Amino acid sequence: MSITITDQDKSTLRTAAYGAVALLAAAGAPHKGIAQGSTALTSATGLVGHVLSAKSKDIHLPGKSVAELADQVLPALTASVQLLGEQSPDEAGNFRDTVLVAVEAAEQSGKGQVSPAVAAMARKITAALDA
Repeated sequence: MSITITDQDKSTLRTAAYGAVALLAAAGAPHKGIAQGSTALTSATGLVGHVLSAKSKDIHLPGKSVAELADQVLPALTASVQLLGEQSPDEAGNFRDTVLVAVEAAEQSGKGQVSPAVAAMARKITAALDA
């Protein structure tokens, strides 16, 4: 089965995935973790991997606060899973798994325990993916 997604859909996927990593950074995840989270996104396979690794300037993450960023990213995560799920449940799962690997990479890279703010943001990201 061939999957067809628009340029706008690709932008939504990239904004959602890279926005999740940006939310973790804004919540205080360590720099090393953020780098590893970004690497996890570019290491994806399948359609999701092609979309996330493409050179693009369509990732728009404006906002002056974590709340403004979350208002944009969390709905984009939900929309991404839904739009992929309409055409390919496997790719929807691939997207979800890819973002969760990036979240885990960002969380695990610090020294010691994950900060409460980062853990809370990770839960919000997971909830958005599962909505």
